[in-house]
Amino acid sequence: MTYRNLEQCIQDLEQHGQLVRVREEVDPYLEMAAIHLKVHAAGGPALLFENVKGSKFRAVSNLFGTTERSKFVFRHTWEAVRDVIALRSDPMKALKNPLAHVGSALAAWKALPVKETPSQPFAQEIAISDLPHIHHWPGDGGAFITLPQVYSEDPDKPGLMKANLGMYRIQLSGNEYVPDREIGLHYQIHRGIGIHQAKATRRGEPLKVSIFVGGPPAHTLAAVMPLPEGLSELTFAGLLAGRRFRYTYADGYCISLDADFVITGDIYPGETKPEGPFGDHLGYYSLTHPFPVMRVHKVYAKPNAIWPFTVVGRPPQEDTAFGEIIHELTGDAVKQEIPGVKEVHAVDAAGVHPLLFAVGSERYTPYQPVRQPAELLTLANRILGTGQLSLAKYLFIAAEEDEPLDTHREAEFLAYMLERIDLRRDIHFYTKTTIDTLDYSGTGLNTGSKVVFAVCGERKRELCTEVPSNLKELRGYAGARMILPGVVAIEGPAFADYASAERELDGLCRMIAERGPMPSCPMIVLCDNSSFVSASIANFLWVTFTRSNPSHDIYGVNSGFEHKHWACDNVIIDARAKPHHAPPLVPDPEVERRIERFFAKGASLEGIRLD
Repeated sequence: MTYRNLEQCIQDLEQHGQLVRVREEVDPYLEMAAIHLKVHAAGGPALLFENVKGSKFRAVSNLFGTTERSKFVFRHTWEAVRDVIALRSDPMKALKNPLAHVGSALAAWKALPVKETPSQPFAQEIAISDLPHIHHWPGDGGAFITLPQVYSEDPDKPGLMKANLGMYRIQLSGNEYVPDREIGLHYQIHRGIGIHQAKATRRGEPLKVSIFVGGPPAHTLAAVMPLPEGLSELTFAGLLAGRRFRYTYADGYCISLDADFVITGDIYPGETKPEGPFGDHLGYYSLTHPFPVMRVHKVYAKPNAIWPFTVVGRPPQEDTAFGEIIHELTGDAVKQEIPGVKEVHAVDAAGVHPLLFAVGSERYTPYQPVRQPAELLTLANRILGTGQLSLAKYLFIAAEEDEPLDTHREAEFLAYMLERIDLRRDIHFYTKTTIDTLDYSGTGLNTGSKVVFAVCGERKRELCTEVPSNLKELRGYAGARMILPGVVAIEGPAFADYASAERELDGLCRMIAERGPMPSCPMIVLCDNSSFVSASIANFLWVTFTRSNPSHDIYGVNSGFEHKHWACDNVIIDARAKPHHAPPLVPDPEVERRIERFFAKGASLEGIRLD
């Protein structure tokens, strides 16, 4: 079935045993988020909170908690959507076999947005304070909307087909926002709404913004989809929903007639207020910074409206499933956008943006006596210059040759890289550049560095599977533990500052070098807790690549420069926590104890196993 609204989706999931109603009163301050996190971690169902303290509205979470449930929700439109996206990515398919794609063209045409004039009021007017104010983490600056659909139009080309629908977090309360009159919008200037705001500012005008919350689940997914050029988010929303996006205008603002809630307002040129902190997808807080403030015009709620939300934190979380279904729908698009690239995998365990694994081709030097990356470096530049991939700090790219490579088998892919890398040739830095706004490992907001590890050709070494003797009993360092073949964690003193770190790492590199060559261990991770880092590949990926800035935190045994190219015998990544890093997300122990009542015998969630 296709859903006209969020309520129908909830009923469908409940009928198929994939949703549980929470009947008891629940506090939106930390309790709802803590319950969601436990149920999601257990692979549990979607949750409908029927009695939210301080609000008359119900709330739902974990709708997209697993890839299987997400695909179930979109089961009747999934294949049609894949066909349309494939045609947008490769229009030659339609030219070669037009009759085979008539259905896709018809589906796309039927998905075009439709303007309607409601015969009666479409919703009641409410206030921001009437909404469920869900406070997710103890250090958050207030309540946030985590699944908004933020709509803005191009001031130079108004109308839906040139509009942007994006998912940018919205702060409802706290900090310096005037209650019920102001809310905060967090987005980067290169995003669609940022471009619209820049144009409005040049014209000396406020930018009109509408925030849709709820509606058919397809509308939520449309707000995060990286779509092919020319396919609008609103058309995609209609395509995935199986029915056209219905809208009208009120007071000059676009109104989704299918959304459960709509907030309208204006962003005035130059107006900002402190936004944050907020527990974010890297597993740390994003801190307080000035971001645009929206003056609230009106807030609408449909009868029996339901407030959807998710909780953002250290992966895997619900947005992991978002990433997986987006990859399934658009996975081949990168091949069209960057010829020569087979796949690019933004590694979820490392917070998505910090780390990319990629597979490419190496055709530039087939007849050279020594194969070395050449085309791969061209592809690396293309990858790091493409959309959100440009936020990455680390890119590991390998040429696929005699055996197929799968970047989603992370341990195997990394081993393949480390077996073949020439550490004196295959490491390439980009310094003083941009990184993710939410990543505090760099030198400032949005600023840091990148590094590319590129390999092709034959295997050069056997990787160690036990800690080499060179790394045992090092003065001032302890806890050497295997993480993966060829990768060892060691503990060092707490990080003080970069001047001290440089002296410490120079001494560490000398101590290792004095013990002789160690080719079987190309990567060493210096950390605060080697037991934690080595306990799982997820811990290793998270700590190593969220807590390091390549230009500042990569060192090497016997390192030096050869014609301005940095080279070494063994890479050391300093992944210790630094004073300028944002604090990690830690649940409130008292809240954890308090929510046990929801899982007790006779309570709404007693059947959910949390082990």
